Amino acid sequence: MILLNSESINRVALRHGGKRSWMALPVVLKAGKRPAPDDEDTPDKKPRKLLPSLKTKRASELVLVIGTGVSSAVAPQVPALRSWKGLIQALLDAANDFDLLEEEESRRFQKSLQEDKNLVHVAHDLIQKLSPRTGNVRSTFFKDCLYEVFDGLEAKMEDSGKHLLRSVLQLMESGALVLTTNFDNLLEIYAAHQGTKLESLDLTDEKKVLEWAQEKRRLSVLHIHGVYTNPSGIVLHPAGYQNVLRNTEVMREIQKLYETKSFVFLGCGRTVDDTTFQALFLEAVKHKSDLEHFMLVRREDVGEFKKLRDNMLDKCIKVISYGNEYADLPEYFERLANEICTRGSATNGWGTPTQDDELHNGFDSPRCPTEDCHT
Repeated sequence: MILLNSESINRVALRHGGKRSWMALPVVLKAGKRPAPDDEDTPDKKPRKLLPSLKTKRASELVLVIGTGVSSAVAPQVPALRSWKGLIQALLDAANDFDLLEEEESRRFQKSLQEDKNLVHVAHDLIQKLSPRTGNVRSTFFKDCLYEVFDGLEAKMEDSGKHLLRSVLQLMESGALVLTTNFDNLLEIYAAHQGTKLESLDLTDEKKVLEWAQEKRRLSVLHIHGVYTNPSGIVLHPAGYQNVLRNTEVMREIQKLYETKSFVFLGCGRTVDDTTFQALFLEAVKHKSDLEHFMLVRREDVGEFKKLRDNMLDKCIKVISYGNEYADLPEYFERLANEICTRGSATNGWGTPTQDDELHNGFDSPRCPTEDCHT
């Protein structure tokens, strides 16, 4: 049945001398009244197709670069995981809770944050203030504040975020390497609940980092800025990068990865602009035309998406949309991980993905059943 609104009916009636006549009545449909198709038939609701050049990679050919977008998706209620500014604010709040700052100092740091001054320098100054040195002894107040900020992450992880970590772990167990710019150890916590022990590495342990780069420590996560469980390895100030980059052997091995593997940037907003990342990879690589890297992003603003895609082309990074919403990422990445691991299991000997049906404390298995693997 086609319904006409009263305005259309009255216009027709007037043309017939005020009498409403249904003879030869034109069909008038208002655009806004057309019934919407089912969700599954709406183009925007269809899952994004997986890029052939990415889904045909073997897991052992990939280096996953985990950014703040992943941590904020896993534990969205923790502001310190969302951004530099959120982390500094959380450290400042912890310092105030422990009475580690004078009122004037606290106001000065808060003002710098509000004015969006150089956040790296603000963080460095705050850490220095929380780490006073007496003779040859440096206090551990900064460590206390870090633990306060990141305490209880396990209880704050959401199910959708766990699905994302499950896919990352699935790829790791199939041969992918993982490095992150994040200070948290959410991936390591999740893996422990799956019975997989992941080691947290930072750039201060040169021997282990060298082994990681040589693919001898696949089940390790390289935190290139450090991890909160080892405050001495956290790098926040540009001057601190010089110590990191001194060991040319380690740096060269890490750079080889960028030249020989495909990096997949996940939840990375401005990672390629990061000082450490620039020094480790982009500035050191001479023959970029031979590289093929990928960046998964949300396609909310078409103009911004196109601009980012164009800007990344000269870095040989293919920008791929996983969907229009942040919530689309776990499902997209799960399909991608399933495709790569299922395809690779027949050729690289890493094994077929499996999954336990039972859940343990809300943490589901890192692997998924073969019958659910699809493109």
